Amino acid sequence: MGTFDKLDKVDLMILRTLQENARLTTKELAARVNLSSTPVFERLKRLEAGGYIKKYIAVLDAEKLNQGFIVFCRVKLRRLNRDIAADFSRIVQEIPEVTECYNISGSYDYLLKIHAPNMKYYQEFILNVLGTIESLGSLESTFVMAELKHQYGISL
Repeated sequence: MGTFDKLDKVDLMILRTLQENARLTTKELAARVNLSSTPVFERLKRLEAGGYIKKYIAVLDAEKLNQGFIVFCRVKLRRLNRDIAADFSRIVQEIPEVTECYNISGSYDYLLKIHAPNMKYYQEFILNVLGTIESLGSLESTFVMAELKHQYGISL
């Protein structure tokens, strides 16, 4: 497996169902896609081996865990080349508050999604963490006031 074309309707149904609830047993999943457990188990292993399923996770409530202050931070590096980009990527991977990072086009080089407890924490984070990155040129922060839609799956 390597391309979307190699997935049939049942594979897509399995993926859609798992996006809704990854804790289903093989037997429960089989019932939902109208197959027996053995072929569903084999399809699951094939989908995992083919990289269609990256991992299974629990989605936590950021508010209840005092990490509900969400910031999208656009970062522009002073200059950009392969080594600087690789170094920035390595640094960002090690910062737990950064939950997502995208290399983007336009006026900025990267878009970071950052979870923090509050504005004061974020201010300290900018000064003591992001601000210490040597290649950082500038940044612009956008604070999330309300989350209107947050879907973890992709449309299949």
